[in-house]
Amino acid sequence: MASGTFDPSGDRYLIVHPEVADALEHGRPVVALESTIITHGFPWPQNLEVARAAEAVIRHEGAVPATIAILDGVIQIGLTDEQLLALAQRQGVTKVSRRNLSLVLGQGAWGATTVAATMWCSARAGIRVFATGGIGGVHRGGAQSFDISADLQELARTPVVVTCAGAKAILDIGLTLEYLETHGVPVIGYGTDRFPGFYVPATAYAVDGRLDSPEAVARTAHIQWSLGLESGLLVACPVPEAAALSVETMDAAIDRALEAAAAAGIARAEVTPFLLDEIRRTTEGESIGTNIALVCNNAAIGARIAGALSLL
Repeated sequence: MASGTFDPSGDRYLIVHPEVADALEHGRPVVALESTIITHGFPWPQNLEVARAAEAVIRHEGAVPATIAILDGVIQIGLTDEQLLALAQRQGVTKVSRRNLSLVLGQGAWGATTVAATMWCSARAGIRVFATGGIGGVHRGGAQSFDISADLQELARTPVVVTCAGAKAILDIGLTLEYLETHGVPVIGYGTDRFPGFYVPATAYAVDGRLDSPEAVARTAHIQWSLGLESGLLVACPVPEAAALSVETMDAAIDRALEAAAAAGIARAEVTPFLLDEIRRTTEGESIGTNIALVCNNAAIGARIAGALSLL
């Protein structure tokens, strides 16, 4: 059933938090948040701190946060603070993308949604804006390994605005952007002409177009979907300068992390969390502060875009 006509209350595998349901029913802005950032993106207790901080930023901007996760085999659209705490402390939570969503639901398990799964769940529930840290993409050497994140395919087929700080820094940014271009996903630079580099504000790669206000992004999304172009829109937001790391620091940290992953034989879904953990160690934890800053910045921008969309 199309996301625009879906009634979440009739789905036995999906529960919408009452506050989120009320906002959706009355046309108030809602911003989705992923949960792998809690279970796989940060160590305890920073994972709980960033989850709460992102929700607080969204509320401050006048929108309703909807952190998405799977608890006991049910998709939760919006979590209570008690559920956030339980998720942040729980060990062995499965990382869930589109391909294993039904498996985790069928097993009655706990799952943390990736960008791809969060986009799908958001659209299913009628949420049009989703804020994350960085998207997945084409891994270095992806032309040979075909190690390409499902996030890119989801962006190509799911009508949700995604605010992020670019693709994760460990990826091949050029190939990631080529893939998005091939699949018709608009890459918008929010106040920038250059695609952000996650921990750094800009890379050498240009965006498809620059927009400088939430109203401009909302208008573009509205036009795109009105035309029947059902892809998402990737809104790339530079990390705030005060929190950014230097290009030299990041290049050195990434090189060391990639060498460590190769030596340890890390592959597939375990690559990204392993590399990010190695980068944390190499930068002596400095990357954690940068990551928190960019997540909160993306959440704030996402809330403003959701507010502008609600007026359309």
